Amino acid sequence: MRIQLGSVLVLIGAFAMNAGAQNASDVLSAASTAMGVENLRSLSYSGTARNGQFGQSRSIGNPMGRTSVTSITQYTRTINFEQAGDATALVSRATGPTMPPTVPGVPPPAAGVFNQNITSQQAQTNWVQAFNIWTTPWGFVKAAVANDATVRRAGRQQVVTFSPANFTSPSGQRYTVTGYLDAQNRVSKVETRVEHNVVGDLPVVFEYSNYQSMNGVQVPTRIVQTQAGMRTFEANITSATPNPPNLAELLTAPAAQGPGGGQQPPPGPPSVDRLGEGVFRIGGNYTALAIDMGDHILVVESGQSDARGLAVMAAAKQAIPGKSIRFVVNSHPHFDHASGLAAAVAEGTTILTHRNNEPVLEKLLAGPRTLGGDSLSKVTNRRRNVVQGVGDRDVRRGANGKVVELHRIPIEHSDGMLVVYLPAERALYTADLTVINPNPVQMGSLRVAVETFDRLNLDYETWIPAHPLNPPRSLTRADVRAAVRSN
Repeated sequence: MRIQLGSVLVLIGAFAMNAGAQNASDVLSAASTAMGVENLRSLSYSGTARNGQFGQSRSIGNPMGRTSVTSITQYTRTINFEQAGDATALVSRATGPTMPPTVPGVPPPAAGVFNQNITSQQAQTNWVQAFNIWTTPWGFVKAAVANDATVRRAGRQQVVTFSPANFTSPSGQRYTVTGYLDAQNRVSKVETRVEHNVVGDLPVVFEYSNYQSMNGVQVPTRIVQTQAGMRTFEANITSATPNPPNLAELLTAPAAQGPGGGQQPPPGPPSVDRLGEGVFRIGGNYTALAIDMGDHILVVESGQSDARGLAVMAAAKQAIPGKSIRFVVNSHPHFDHASGLAAAVAEGTTILTHRNNEPVLEKLLAGPRTLGGDSLSKVTNRRRNVVQGVGDRDVRRGANGKVVELHRIPIEHSDGMLVVYLPAERALYTADLTVINPNPVQMGSLRVAVETFDRLNLDYETWIPAHPLNPPRSLTRADVRAAVRSN
């Protein structure tokens, strides 16, 4: 979890003194006093944590599954609630040694380091980063004071809501943050929504419990984060230091682990080349296929963003003119491979994925999309039941005789991984199976895949990876066999 209030002190202003504002002022004043926020400029707290793989887990509906959760054995997070003078300075930093999950059949993973950093500039301009500060218990109280919050009572709880003044979503909508104060005026839960390629308006919820007084500040010893209703992070806090004297040191990341580089320029239209009769490869990352099924088009993989999804749909219709796209195959539901699905649904297609993925993908794609302004948000009368689950083997036969086979491979990377086999072209389309210089985990998946292909008697000669090689070149069955033999 994260968030920053570098701009909070700048935003604090006088409230309109009507009855509602006066009530909010009284409630937030009581919360500030109860939680020790009044003189809190910064805070560092420590304990242990567990971080799940939201959108990248083996089972897409269980980010905290056994092979998807990383333990952070000495978790420390430090937040500066005051505005930093340097835009690149960190105002929030979470770190600690990690133990990644053990994957069956491969050597134990090496320990690592958890790093989650937010700069002053990100805290003031990027809501996806900033909300991680506004939704901490102390940041929430400060932000609510600064942003003219409203208050209503719900049972024994006070419900506090505000919209941050400096942030607007890509669609022009205002973000909303809602917090719940318990009978002791402590923050028990904070929730908001952020734009997301797959989910649309992604609900993010932080729950805080088992408060203890630590050096004059109320600190929850238990923190749980959920996203789209799925638990993705949890921490047990054992110590906290308000206004730490070594704040600068705590907010300094190692040079090699500082904030990342700038954005990549937008790509041009993807290349399209013919692989066989009615089969076209759509270039770029992630590689897609367009297949002429006689009376419709079947597309394999829609890419990692709404823009890429739109480009793939356009390229497929250009390669096979005069026909509609009826199906889009999703190799697996990891969000980097599912972020173009909204564009596919907006096109009017049905998503084909393994049945293990169907319920979660259907739910995620069905939610509201008011914040991001993507292609699906512009569709009126949106369809439901846009995802169709298939079994471990599914054969699609076109009106023109074209055959497309979908096969599940049982690997740890995803329990709903499909490969696409084109018997006439003797070609296999695969995602996230590494042939060139695989690490031990990747090698384990590749071996299982090759054994599965042999058992199924898939007579392939060409191997088409979703992630193209650099420089681009074709892979053959011989390349795959050589990789397995050499490791």
